[in-house]
Amino acid sequence: MTANLSVSIGGLMLKNPVMPASGCFGYGEEYAPFYDLTRLGAIVVKGTTAEPCLGNAPIRIAETAAGMLNAIGLQNPGVVAAREKIQRLSSYNTPVIVNIAGHSTEQYLRVIEVLEDEPAAAAYEVNISCPNVKAGGMAFGTDPMVVTRLITAIRAVTKKTVIVKLSPNVTDIVPVALAAESAGADALSLINTLVGMAIDAETRRPVLANLTGGLSGPAIKPVALRLVWQVSDAVSIPVIGMGGISCAEDALEFILAGATAVGIGAANFSNPTVCPDVIDGIAAYLQRHNFASVQEIIGLAKNRGTDNTGGECACETK
Repeated sequence: MTANLSVSIGGLMLKNPVMPASGCFGYGEEYAPFYDLTRLGAIVVKGTTAEPCLGNAPIRIAETAAGMLNAIGLQNPGVVAAREKIQRLSSYNTPVIVNIAGHSTEQYLRVIEVLEDEPAAAAYEVNISCPNVKAGGMAFGTDPMVVTRLITAIRAVTKKTVIVKLSPNVTDIVPVALAAESAGADALSLINTLVGMAIDAETRRPVLANLTGGLSGPAIKPVALRLVWQVSDAVSIPVIGMGGISCAEDALEFILAGATAVGIGAANFSNPTVCPDVIDGIAAYLQRHNFASVQEIIGLAKNRGTDNTGGECACETK
């Protein structure tokens, strides 16, 4: 018997729990020659802003020992041009999730204004790692109160599914997650990239023109897995786990930790068929272990072991 891979994220019914992560899939055009995009649980397009954005100056990408740094800077054609690309994706009969970004609440709302009556856009993934210019450049996602105001404003103008993408670059991610949920988020996705940098020893200068960039790839998986575990314990809405997933086993770890679905990012660059490979691997795992559906294994790892607190050290203090 074939296992049921379908999952529900807010108002979205996904045929399987696998989707590309925003920023690593463009608008799907580069990947369509490799496989039928209909196979994906959802298609997540790159960060979209109200106006066209050229992004940061080069050099914008640097390879690391177990991943990559990027400082692309939200390069995109703006929401009006992006809408045409999103419309073309409707032929795949797969929900399209639009990652939206801005430097003020008003900029987020302008993106939604253009897309709200676009049936091809099924949901918004709100990138709250952008600096809020009205708060002195502090990223939206670092302050629960700022998150509450932003998501409340977005919830008031849309009936579409709202997913909030959380940043790991905070002292405690749980209050931010709870703020997003309380303000009306239908789901959370995490994690976004970790802030890092690289230096060229020969030139004795930072590699990236922006000095710092977002670290992604296998190096961040243990961090992402721990945060997905924590957040899925704290909230009652679905969590989309991502961060360093490059094979079915990685994806299964996130689902076992409490993720309802998973996003695959940097691995798309080294293996353009990684998403369908992971879908097939999850299906094979379920069949091998006699699970009837993926729903049966969501958070299953939390039923094992004697200490599921995930944070306190059990060592005796001397």
